[in-house]
Amino acid sequence: MSEVTAASAAMHERDDVAQGLGIVIDGAELGAATASMTVTDAMTNGLGTCHGGIIFSLADTVMGHASNAGDEKSLATTASIEWIKAAYAGDHLTAISRTVATRGRNTVHDVDVRNEAGEAIAIFRGQTLTLGGSVVEAVGTKPND
Repeated sequence: MSEVTAASAAMHERDDVAQGLGIVIDGAELGAATASMTVTDAMTNGLGTCHGGIIFSLADTVMGHASNAGDEKSLATTASIEWIKAAYAGDHLTAISRTVATRGRNTVHDVDVRNEAGEAIAIFRGQTLTLGGSVVEAVGTKPND
C-alpha cells in the first residue's frame, strides 16, 4: 500500500495534531493504513523516552485513516495500548493499522507500532463507529449524536 485515498488526504490536511507531530500518512485504504513519524526531543518525557501519549496519538491517527479512507465518517469509541519497548528522540516509528473484525457499524482495528529496526514499540487496539456522511465534505461539521 503506497497510495492514499482522497478521503484520507482530505482528513490529514485538516488534522492539526498530526501535522504538528510530523505524522506522515504513507498509505491508506479502507481497513488498512500506514503512518510514520520521527520522535523529536520535544516528544520525550522526564525520563528521556518518547511520551506514551505521543505513541498513542500516532496509533490513533493511523486507525482513523484506516476507518475513514472509504469516505464514510467514522469515529473512535474506545482504544487501549500496550507499550512494549521505549522509543527515543531520533527514532523513526511506523504504525500499521488493519481491520480485524466488523459487526454492523462497529469495527475493531489492531495497530502495530515499530521502530526503524522493526522492533515492536506498542500494540494498540481500537474500535470505531461508522456514522456515515462524507469525510471529504466534513469540514466544520459535527456528527448528529
